[in-house]
Amino acid sequence: MKQLILVRHAKSSWDAPLRDFDRPLSNRGILDAHLVSSEINKHIPKMYLLWSSPAKRAAETAMIFAQNISYPVESIVFKEELYTFDERKLEEIIKSCLDNYDNLIVFGHNEAITNFVNKFGSILIDNVSTSGFVAITFETNSWRTIAKGITNKVIFPRDLK
Repeated sequence: MKQLILVRHAKSSWDAPLRDFDRPLSNRGILDAHLVSSEINKHIPKMYLLWSSPAKRAAETAMIFAQNISYPVESIVFKEELYTFDERKLEEIIKSCLDNYDNLIVFGHNEAITNFVNKFGSILIDNVSTSGFVAITFETNSWRTIAKGITNKVIFPRDLK
């Protein structure tokens, strides 16, 4: 069995004229990332791999979550390919995970996350919100063969306010 947790980066700031890749989190984004990450300990496995897009807003979100779930920040794997908005590319990256890892947490971007969750999960979600957490379980022993799974948990910041 494989478990995938997808987290959309927290709300980013548009205050400065920066490249999309370089946009940092807004104050609300920082607060929401702390709020959601403080609620997920009972929903994450004991051992897992944590991947993130290297875009500033995704990396900052991953670091906040890592600190709040006691995951070593230096163990986050930043993958250039996760800076994508295409669910087919996201699927390709997830399916490349080594099978000796049963649990994977991925920090990335919309539309890729919402479209992936709707393709592979069992619950239709209009839009995975910023700082949104979605856990999906797959009845397979290989990441390469993941197909329709079961959505086990969805946590959005609005659910906690």
